[in-house]
Amino acid sequence: MPGVHAEVRGITKRYGRTLALDSVDLVMQRGRITTLLGPSGCGKTTMLKIIAGIEKPDKGTVVFDGRDVTFLPPEKRNIGFVFQDLALFPHMSVFDNVAFGLRVRGYSKSEIRRRVRDILELVGLDPEVYGDRRVTQLSGGQQQRVAIARALVFEPSMLLLDEPFAHLDYKVKMRLLSELRRIQRETGATIVYVTHDQEEAMLVSHTIAIMRAGRVVQVGPPEEVYERPSSTFVASFFGEANIIPLEGGRRHVIVRPEYVRLGPPTNGGLKGVVVDVVFQGAFYRVEVQAPQASIVAIVPKNGVHPRPGDRVSIAWDEDKALVVEE
Repeated sequence: MPGVHAEVRGITKRYGRTLALDSVDLVMQRGRITTLLGPSGCGKTTMLKIIAGIEKPDKGTVVFDGRDVTFLPPEKRNIGFVFQDLALFPHMSVFDNVAFGLRVRGYSKSEIRRRVRDILELVGLDPEVYGDRRVTQLSGGQQQRVAIARALVFEPSMLLLDEPFAHLDYKVKMRLLSELRRIQRETGATIVYVTHDQEEAMLVSHTIAIMRAGRVVQVGPPEEVYERPSSTFVASFFGEANIIPLEGGRRHVIVRPEYVRLGPPTNGGLKGVVVDVVFQGAFYRVEVQAPQASIVAIVPKNGVHPRPGDRVSIAWDEDKALVVEE
């Protein structure tokens, strides 16, 4: 099992009257990707900046390898940071962008050349082809690779990424997420990744920390957070979920669409009317209006699927549903 690389303990941060972080505790395992996932304004980026040392907390401590680094400046934390806007130097070549941090740190010319060539190859950019190009001559995906190479070239113990693929098209983003997993496996780096995109989080993470209103509300592997959400907020934010209120309104049944079974209306149990059917490649997404709630089911395309206006029965296995109280 990987050991603890970094921890934040009781981190609180205010900006004027706004409470950005509220007593946050979080553990980041060595050699794993921990993702901070949540809606805009929930405190993800503030948390990342405090881990980096760019921001200072009002309360709490940041610990690296058992050492309190709360007030240690960023340059002494041995971290790499990739911002959403990348912050590449447009007047420099790819080689010089990646080499910049090494030159500041006083590495020799031969060591700089070796490291830059190695890291460009690692991120999938042939140094012979791309080394002399200006970054303005590269595609968005290639610029992202340069930014990651620049952050990794001095072999930091931790890499922090703040929504690095937010502005890329879907296919490029998916390819780079796969590349990021490969790079992490090959380097063994500890990565903290910030996103508001649940699909990104599911694809890239070993551990996901769901944030809401300055707090971490659930932490765990993607499978655990998906299958055992701690609240209706987590269930609806991380994947699609049917949330069915029980009598009194404080308790809810949570069941994922792929576990819902639709049948003839003569079957027992919950009944509803199909209001929408959408073809989505491998399956149909069927929305059914029941008295208690609108319920979504996933129906394989190789089976018979209902049509709008059909009356159906709705069922699921008890072990696939979860009851939460809020």
